[in-house]
Amino acid sequence: MAYIGREPQVGNFQVCDAISVVNGQAAYTMQVNSVNVSPETANHVLCSVNGILQRSGSSFTVSGSTITFASNLVTGDVIDFIQILGSTLDLGVPSDSTVSLAKLTATGTKDATTFLRGDNTFAAAGGDVALLTSGTLSSASSLALSSTYITSTYQYYDLLITGYSATNNFQTGITTSTNNGSSYAGGSSDYGWMFTSTGTQAGYSSIADQDDTGVVINDEQSDGAATGFAHRVRITNPMSSTHATQFQWTGVGHHQSNDDVKALYGVGFRQAAEANNNIRVSFSQTVTGSYVLYGIKGS
Repeated sequence: MAYIGREPQVGNFQVCDAISVVNGQAAYTMQVNSVNVSPETANHVLCSVNGILQRSGSSFTVSGSTITFASNLVTGDVIDFIQILGSTLDLGVPSDSTVSLAKLTATGTKDATTFLRGDNTFAAAGGDVALLTSGTLSSASSLALSSTYITSTYQYYDLLITGYSATNNFQTGITTSTNNGSSYAGGSSDYGWMFTSTGTQAGYSSIADQDDTGVVINDEQSDGAATGFAHRVRITNPMSSTHATQFQWTGVGHHQSNDDVKALYGVGFRQAAEANNNIRVSFSQTVTGSYVLYGIKGS
């Protein structure tokens, strides 16, 4: 808002508690709500005695929370009021709920995913661990984790995925891409992997890609919501050009022949040191379920 002339200044204006005059005493303590207050100077004080406004500097002086009158007051004198004016160079104490984020000089991006740190900077909530994305799968044949989430910011990623298929005997695998999903590595020796499982299903090991499935994390899975699967996959160094992208996972599933529960443990890697900015989880049959992806910073 524009003003004609000088813009009004805002201060912390306070009226002191009533003061009882003591016969022959010149110095008194100024308080507001029984708490000592200290005006910046005597010029920030309006004081009335016996109905007469006193002149600061000559009729009274101020030192800290003490006001001292030029002459001792006597019985019968009345200190009508003492009002402290806020400094025109200082806003004083803001009223409750009046300071908005727009008034802060904090650096960084303020939004629903960040918080204000003690050094007056906005940082991502969770510190070195961040929730990057989550969602549902509805008759999905794959889940692509794009370059929006796979970046150089994080060295590790944790993918939690659960679901089921309406078709029996399906497989889950992971492939990688250096061009954000325009193409995925899928040659006969692009991936090395092995997993073991308990129960009636035998363990597996291989260094060969199977029908572009890539790193196989589950095989011969049973169909149906009651016999679905759940996996936790740790993805390491996907954006490193000097270290291969690695996968470690645990999971639970059900064998397709008899629906027996099986515990899954496995490791795998992309057999090349390259920056992969897209990780695709593929299903040989469509899947319904949900997923969560976390990013974890390295040292």
